[in-house]
Amino acid sequence: MRVIPQLMFQGGMDEALALWRHAFPDMILRPGNPAEVQIAGQVLRLFESPPVHEFGFTPAISLLIECDDAAQVVRLAKILGEGGKVLMPLDKYDFADSYTWVQDRFGVSWQLVA
Repeated sequence: MRVIPQLMFQGGMDEALALWRHAFPDMILRPGNPAEVQIAGQVLRLFESPPVHEFGFTPAISLLIECDDAAQVVRLAKILGEGGKVLMPLDKYDFADSYTWVQDRFGVSWQLVA
């Protein structure tokens, strides 16, 4: 048994995968619909939903990336945040020396911490 987070897109999945490939050059991709990616050992399944739904992604669920250092946080925030929005600005917080929370332009939320 295993648990695989599954992300449903309503358009833009291939573009999101291209953005993620830029952010995570070591990402392993199994294309298709559904597609599977592996980022830093974590498998995610993505699919394009044929029916249109009244909902999209929510920041209530995000992908937390434990970065190697602050420079990696900055790099990923720049790439993933481009065209999206910042939910918490890059800064030092009580819980982390370097942290930001961004939503990419496809609506997927990323918490980046070092």
